[in-house]
Amino acid sequence: MELPSKSRLLVVDDDRKLAGLIRDYLTPMGYEVELRHNGPDGLAEAIAFPYEAVILDVMMPGMDGFAVLRELRKKSDVPVLMLTALGDEADRIVGLEIGADDYLPKTFSSRELLARLRAVTRRNRIRVEDGAVKELVAGPLRLCEETHTVVLDDSPLDLTTLEFSILAALLKSKGRVKSRERLIEEVSERRFDVFDRSIDVHVSSLRKKLGDDAKSPRFIRTIRGIGYTLNEPERPDLP
Repeated sequence: MELPSKSRLLVVDDDRKLAGLIRDYLTPMGYEVELRHNGPDGLAEAIAFPYEAVILDVMMPGMDGFAVLRELRKKSDVPVLMLTALGDEADRIVGLEIGADDYLPKTFSSRELLARLRAVTRRNRIRVEDGAVKELVAGPLRLCEETHTVVLDDSPLDLTTLEFSILAALLKSKGRVKSRERLIEEVSERRFDVFDRSIDVHVSSLRKKLGDDAKSPRFIRTIRGIGYTLNEPERPDLP
């Protein structure tokens, strides 16, 4: 019987010892792990080959993790789990704003690493239940979960994995209010305190990509003290 292929991961970290420990831990868990130890090499590798996820260190000499992520997001929506210094909330917020799917303090436990890695890859994995291509639609906005694509006004949008999941969740409950807690539960598949504060960062980034004005939104509307709702945009009157 043919064994299933291993999931391919890329670890980009100038700390060779830590990177090696990550590889040693994840390999028996069914992952094939590649290591790169500087930003340019990591970026080139992430763009050149398909990976299920990238584990990316923030603090690297020369080209740091933020610069790598900015360039990577121009070409790929591969899930990115960033490694940050303990308690450095600024790093986490910046990473989320430019397209990271999650973060992990460098004091992480091996079990936490595996749990967060599985969460971001699970969100990104396409599950096809039947042969039909189903779209979620709101006016000129179309989202297809099977092909993991979003189109607005006939132009494709480049969303991170988490932004895609948030938009899909809002589209599925279109016209109804989705509480922040429920939205977090649906898209994160786990609970941790800081994520509750960062969900707004992801929604803000999603709004920018949708061309939404928070004060007069076309799509995503904030319900103060409760959460968010996605409205069907009104069609302009035809001449």
